[in-house]
Amino acid sequence: MNKYFLFFIFFFSVLSFSQKKLAKDASINLKDNSKAKPIVSKPSSGSDANSEVDPKVKPPIDLYKIYNLQKDSTYVDTTLTIQSEYKYNLLRKDIFGLLPFSNEGQTYNTLDFGLIKKRTQPTMGFTAKHFNYLESDDINYYSVPTPLTDLYFKTVMEQGQSLDAFLTVNTQENLNFSIAYKGLRSLGKYVNYLTSSGNFRFTSSYFTKDKRYILNAHFTGQDVSNQENGGIINTNDFESGDDRFKDRNRIDVYFEDATSMLKGNRFFVDHSFKLSKTNPNSLMFTHQFEYEYKFFEYTQPTVSSRFGTSYSNRISNKTRYNQMYNKVGVAYTTKSYGDLSFFIDDANYNYYYASVIYGNTGAIEIPNSIADRINMFGGNYTYRIKDILTNITVSQSISEPSISNIEANAKYRLNDAIAFEFNYKKLTSLPNLNYTLYQSNYINYNWYNNFKTEKTNEFSFAANTKWVNLSAEYKVLNDYLYFDNTTNDITSLLIKPVQYDKTINYLSVKASKEIKFWKLALDNTVLYQAVDQTDNVLNVPQITTRNTLYFSDYVFKRAMLIQTGFTFQYFTKYYGNDYNPLIGEFYVQNEKKIGDFPMVDFFINARVRQTRLFLKAEHFNSAMTGNNFYSAPNYPYRDFMVRFGLVWNFFK
Repeated sequence: MNKYFLFFIFFFSVLSFSQKKLAKDASINLKDNSKAKPIVSKPSSGSDANSEVDPKVKPPIDLYKIYNLQKDSTYVDTTLTIQSEYKYNLLRKDIFGLLPFSNEGQTYNTLDFGLIKKRTQPTMGFTAKHFNYLESDDINYYSVPTPLTDLYFKTVMEQGQSLDAFLTVNTQENLNFSIAYKGLRSLGKYVNYLTSSGNFRFTSSYFTKDKRYILNAHFTGQDVSNQENGGIINTNDFESGDDRFKDRNRIDVYFEDATSMLKGNRFFVDHSFKLSKTNPNSLMFTHQFEYEYKFFEYTQPTVSSRFGTSYSNRISNKTRYNQMYNKVGVAYTTKSYGDLSFFIDDANYNYYYASVIYGNTGAIEIPNSIADRINMFGGNYTYRIKDILTNITVSQSISEPSISNIEANAKYRLNDAIAFEFNYKKLTSLPNLNYTLYQSNYINYNWYNNFKTEKTNEFSFAANTKWVNLSAEYKVLNDYLYFDNTTNDITSLLIKPVQYDKTINYLSVKASKEIKFWKLALDNTVLYQAVDQTDNVLNVPQITTRNTLYFSDYVFKRAMLIQTGFTFQYFTKYYGNDYNPLIGEFYVQNEKKIGDFPMVDFFINARVRQTRLFLKAEHFNSAMTGNNFYSAPNYPYRDFMVRFGLVWNFFK
């Protein structure tokens, strides 16, 4: 990723002077927008945020627009709220429902099953390695009156740092560029646990003066590299509290030389053209293009018996994947009858290895590739009745295999303080490609399957009120796919993909509420989950909770806002999924439970103008509550450590 970083430095220096500067006495109006809420905008290029700005006038913060492909827009938030604390992590988002591993940049165990989203078409798989890999829907686009820079820095576990640097600029009112690089290096506390990753992003947005043509495009170059130690061998060494093992490097791990790497590049374009210059009720043509190439590689110079026997004395597995996607549509917008659109898409993918595997008869038993083309046809209808917004999307494949998706959504806003949302989704999806085909130097990790499509019926409800924010989700799963350990022994991993032939019913209810009194606040989030199934295939903790008690006040003649308090996190004991680094996936196990341990953090945060400072004592109760804290059965959670950093915004 060094070439992307050097390109970023060069581009930063050029663009810093490419836009008209404000007058010397003009600074950004950073009024307190702690009560700011996301603004749902009409489909646009974000141009409303970038009207002509008088250089002598302070641009308000809400002119610095951020929007996604769905055209939902927000503006840059420089406030210090409890959400700022929750989002101050490598993923730059609230990770409630995700349990991180001991080192920054490793994977996350999923406590909230509702966070797992399915799609009709297959993905490459290796999902445990994709948490820090930005997909197309994760990329934002911008419109700003003056250049905007965002710098994120945070210390890591040992010998390294985490940095995310971002710059966006409008060279013209209707033309925006942004460039960013997120880099991470962290040695970790355990043997062979180094993480190193880089995420380069470049975006551009453009619209014509008459706003008939709108373009959003991006390029990403990403790599996620992890040393993989397979977890600790003897959990008694960790749990005993013996002073010898407080230095975690002394605890024996399964692998001392294994490494995994996920790397990919993506080009993406989304644009539209409106047929009429003046008539608002006009046809609009849309096109979306995506090309992505990526690979997952696992190397291990020393063969481990934990995965069984092998073909060679050195393991080097490499799975390659590329995809070209095109989606063409036509839409018609009316004021009285809503918006109607139709589309057809073409997904052409290739998933492959360098060799084939022959069976005993001499015939090819496991091929080296899966190549397919999937075409789908669908439509979308959106209609607003006063304060009710409804949306229906239907899509169906017109090629084999048969897959489909039906989504219905209704939103109702009673007033500024109360809103409701209802969703229904019926999805038929193809298995991820690593369920169908996988090759390895380990003999037992070679398979070629012909699974059925997965079927999901999902109902969800959300209510945001001044009393409580409440959401509920109910899923009915059929032909559910998962990875299972055929040995029923976590010390020996012979993992295979399995399709469950019975129905699984899943229910979740989440409630959140912040209670404020004087300068104190108590922020609470509680998640309840229940699963009805014949076998223990989908395992989740029944209760997951996060409670934060904090104090906020201005000091130094209101020049600084401070925020300090405690965050308590907890989840009930359950058979948590275990992690297999060879295939980059979590698998179901029913031998060891994890959970039922408190995680308490103490933090002191501060804001000075547009700079936010963060200091946290993470899991400071670890020595008080016993060494029974795990992210997965053989992977301990994080020990007590102190970390600090900042988020700094520049407005030129």
